[in-house]
Amino acid sequence: MEKEEEKTNKAGKKKKRTSFKSILGGDILATDFFRRQTRLIVLIMVFVIFYIHNRYASQQQQIEIDRLKQELIDIKYDALTRSSELMEKSRQSRIEEYISTKESDLQTSTHPPYLIEN
Repeated sequence: MEKEEEKTNKAGKKKKRTSFKSILGGDILATDFFRRQTRLIVLIMVFVIFYIHNRYASQQQQIEIDRLKQELIDIKYDALTRSSELMEKSRQSRIEEYISTKESDLQTSTHPPYLIEN
């Protein structure tokens, strides 16, 4: 009788053995292990989808940050250029040249506007 049980156990083990064909056919999902662990597998899949979504959102934000940094650098250079142009145009020597070309009697004062006394 024990020999018969051993033979059925060996035959049962052979039946439980998974093959590549059973994996591709989906028969493996009908096994007792997968039926008991369905909730865990679904939970793991939800976490995987959540992880992929967060990774994608993070990459999109990083791309946006890099784009905004480059735009900020461009704006800073543009502001620096405009500031230097304004400084060059508003120099006293440039203003004096502009006034002298207009046939005006205006001249630069040689006396200081305020007299500082001790």
